[in-house]
Amino acid sequence: MESGVHSGGCGRSSLEEVREWADRAGADGQEMEYIREVALSRAQNRRLAAGLRKQWAKLSLQVNARMHGDGPWDQARMTRQSCGLRTMIIEELGPDPDDPDWDPAAVASDIVSAIPLTSLQAHELSVRWHERPVEQIGLLRRIKNVTAPLERLQHHLPPGPLHDLALEWLAVRNHLP
Repeated sequence: MESGVHSGGCGRSSLEEVREWADRAGADGQEMEYIREVALSRAQNRRLAAGLRKQWAKLSLQVNARMHGDGPWDQARMTRQSCGLRTMIIEELGPDPDDPDWDPAAVASDIVSAIPLTSLQAHELSVRWHERPVEQIGLLRRIKNVTAPLERLQHHLPPGPLHDLALEWLAVRNHLP
């Protein structure tokens, strides 16, 4: 019996098999999403060794970066998925300041830099948000989605400006649609 992702044997596919499949995959978003989800599920598997889980997570991050377009919703989804996975690995396996993928400060910086507004601007837009044009409501929703990992990540940030900024965004997040 053939093992591999294509034959339905996802549970038996090696990291190398899935990595090769990702390298061969074209621009088919559905196929890339499936590969990302396979890698993500392995990264979340607590029965695997920490090093192997991180390798699966890296593959999921690579596929995630390749599969999204340049539009604002695609970019927000990519950032949310990436930073959410990175935060999960930090929480479960511990931070690693030598690897930016597992460094809480790098993840928080990536989240903040993905937001096109300041926290003050976002808060001002959130006042009576339901009266805003749909484009602004969409922007506020994207910000809320992107900042979600900060809730869990804040506990891993040392005191300082970045931690304060994360707390600022979490306070604003409570007011976003």
